[in-house]
Amino acid sequence: MDAEHHSMHIPKWKKDEIRDIKSNIRDYPVVGLVGIHGLPSKQFQQMRSSIRDSVLIKVSKNSLITRALDESSEDIKPLKDYLDQETGLVFSNDNSFKLFRLLSSSKTPAPIKGGMKSPKDITVEKGPTSFPPGPIIGELQSAGIPAAIEGGKVVIRETKVVAKEGEVVSQNLAAMLARLEIYPLELGLVLRGTFEDGMLFDASVLAIDEGQISLDFTTAASQAFNLAVNSAYPTTTTIQALLAKAASESRNLAVNAVIYEPGVMDILLSKAQGHVMALAGLVSDEALDDDLKAKMSAGAAVSPVVVKSGEEETAGEVEEEAAEEETEETAAEGLGALFG
Repeated sequence: MDAEHHSMHIPKWKKDEIRDIKSNIRDYPVVGLVGIHGLPSKQFQQMRSSIRDSVLIKVSKNSLITRALDESSEDIKPLKDYLDQETGLVFSNDNSFKLFRLLSSSKTPAPIKGGMKSPKDITVEKGPTSFPPGPIIGELQSAGIPAAIEGGKVVIRETKVVAKEGEVVSQNLAAMLARLEIYPLELGLVLRGTFEDGMLFDASVLAIDEGQISLDFTTAASQAFNLAVNSAYPTTTTIQALLAKAASESRNLAVNAVIYEPGVMDILLSKAQGHVMALAGLVSDEALDDDLKAKMSAGAAVSPVVVKSGEEETAGEVEEEAAEEETEETAAEGLGALFG
């Protein structure tokens, strides 16, 4: 009886407001609550206008929002937990993550006021200012900003944190920061939570670093590729690298085992020639024939070609480059020639 009596005395404008909120809840797939406390009316209207095509924003009394949520589906009622101080409703056809990113990008820097707590460490950078010499020097210094005169201009002598996160900013410091055009605040619509597809999303899970996620995917793909190659797991992505690796390793084996195959004969001959020339350099000229003497005197000695075997360096750069340029077809042919 009391509830019925109470409902009879609800002003029509409130009933219309509740009905309008409930209608938007039904019409939009994403419903969210945003904080608008301390947001100047002018900036609020500018932000509202800038995202009008993507988001519908509705400001209402918390009591009316509560009633509209209570009269909607059971799943959306927990959204009431995000009601606090001045609150606005946002309705969007985009998903919750896109909505969060859109609202975050609409924020604008703003000067801090005296008596407010610093939202982060406020740093004044070293360097010249646009101020001419005068009383401003004393005002900056009294605000804790190291200032001096150099070359006829006021300069900040050193980079300094003038207010740490959570500290109350004095009136004097706030005024100097504004004159230096340092704006520590970011004003905008603060998304607290959303309701979408029967699920409630807190703002903390919507704040995604896309750059980091992209980097994580790239790193994971690289590590997966390396694992597949090192474990000899053939896929369409790894088969070319596996064939090239197999061809290179088989060639190294053939060279170290001195297996006479067409694919390694050039390396074996080069290696043998290098050994001959090195040996020739150790014996007297009387033991050499005319051909070797001519080559030695002409400086035609060829450095021994080595190939890899285990951890030791046994392959020259020429052979390594040839292995890298190996195609799938060449690699397959090399394996067939070596092992039949």
